[in-house]
Amino acid sequence: MIVVDDLGWADVAYNGHGNPFKTPNIDELAANGLVFSEAYAGAANCAPSRAVLMSGQYTPRHGIYTVSPSARGDDKTRRLIPVENTDALPKSVLTLAEFLRANGYTTGHFGKWHLGEDPRTRGFDHNVAGHEKGHPKSYFSPYDMPFISDGPKGEYLPDRITSEAIDWIGKSKNRPFFAYIPYYTVHTKLQAPDEAVAKYRNQRYIKDEKQAIYAAMVELMDKNVGRIVEHLDSSGLARDTLIIFTSDNGGVRSIFPQDPLRAGKGSYYEGGLRVPLIFYWPEQILPGYSRTPTINADFYPTLASIINAPLPDQPLDGVDLSALLTKGEPLAERALFWHFPIYLQAYNSKADQSQDPLFRTRPGSAMRKGKWKLIHYFEQDEYELYDLENDLSEHVNFAPYYPEDLRDLQEELASWRSEIGAPMPYGIDPEYDADFEIRKIIEKLSNKK
Repeated sequence: MIVVDDLGWADVAYNGHGNPFKTPNIDELAANGLVFSEAYAGAANCAPSRAVLMSGQYTPRHGIYTVSPSARGDDKTRRLIPVENTDALPKSVLTLAEFLRANGYTTGHFGKWHLGEDPRTRGFDHNVAGHEKGHPKSYFSPYDMPFISDGPKGEYLPDRITSEAIDWIGKSKNRPFFAYIPYYTVHTKLQAPDEAVAKYRNQRYIKDEKQAIYAAMVELMDKNVGRIVEHLDSSGLARDTLIIFTSDNGGVRSIFPQDPLRAGKGSYYEGGLRVPLIFYWPEQILPGYSRTPTINADFYPTLASIINAPLPDQPLDGVDLSALLTKGEPLAERALFWHFPIYLQAYNSKADQSQDPLFRTRPGSAMRKGKWKLIHYFEQDEYELYDLENDLSEHVNFAPYYPEDLRDLQEELASWRSEIGAPMPYGIDPEYDADFEIRKIIEKLSNKK
């Protein structure tokens, strides 16, 4: 399972949206695997999405909504008191790694954990570089990170993580194994070898050095994905190994636009939630393209079904995709849900494409059902309704024009929140100052940068 950090839906070449990214190895997986074009992360930023993946549970069940604190942004611009955030998965949750290990798998972790201090306490037998922090101090050795020794000076972290994973797979190949490879790349800080960056400078679609470095990071990540696939092929493991490739959330829009999707990381518009997803398994999964909406909570029950193991005694909010993967059987229509009762400050007020210039998102919930995307913002009790079949960029809020559809979706969203026990922000923040907020918005929009 390869999870790239902050890789946007538009940041892989196979999605074909005119960006300069070179991802031939991922494209090869896409050509020979099953691509989900409407795949979603469990949240729009790192830790909560990873928590959904590892638990199979929506955020209200485990309480990880963000990277703490939950009260982001200026105190005077937050109307509500946000829900307190949880930083690590509760011990009561049986992680995917713990589940697989209990069913005979050896488990290895290579890269970003972000759900506690050490993934070895949550079901992994082996850990390289995984700890509580969400990004490295440097992508070049010396790394100064827990659970990974420094390599030769200048060694590139994605290369090292891949080598460690390949070495471990080689040692583990005679028994069932789960290799979880959540790369730190392409999260900031942006760093790549200069020879890789140089080819992107002055290219079409590259507007500055930051974008050149980011494109190089994407290309080097793709090369390491290719190394993993080649090792499985050369070791005779490919036919017996399922590869899942995805991202933890949408890309950072202020680094690279996610067009045609609106917004990016941290936002509950499509650019923050929609991610690449490929299932690749030779002779088991037919190559193809699916528009079935999926979410990373689905991985847990799907893998349980594939290894023919009974589900754990805990709620799982995802569904089993195995019949769709191996037989092409369609899923029954369902709703997907997100709950974010906190604040996440803006990256770039003019580039973020958020609801307002101060926050990538304010407290709210969202759901996707059929063609409809509903967002409920709590501060003003506002609803936005988008028709994703005809308006993928979420330009037109149809809430005033489809009152019956809006009412049905509102009721389903409210029912879900009630059933799952979703906590809500409580009360008006005593520091909130409406006049200050207006002045701050004007200031942000007047800034020429």
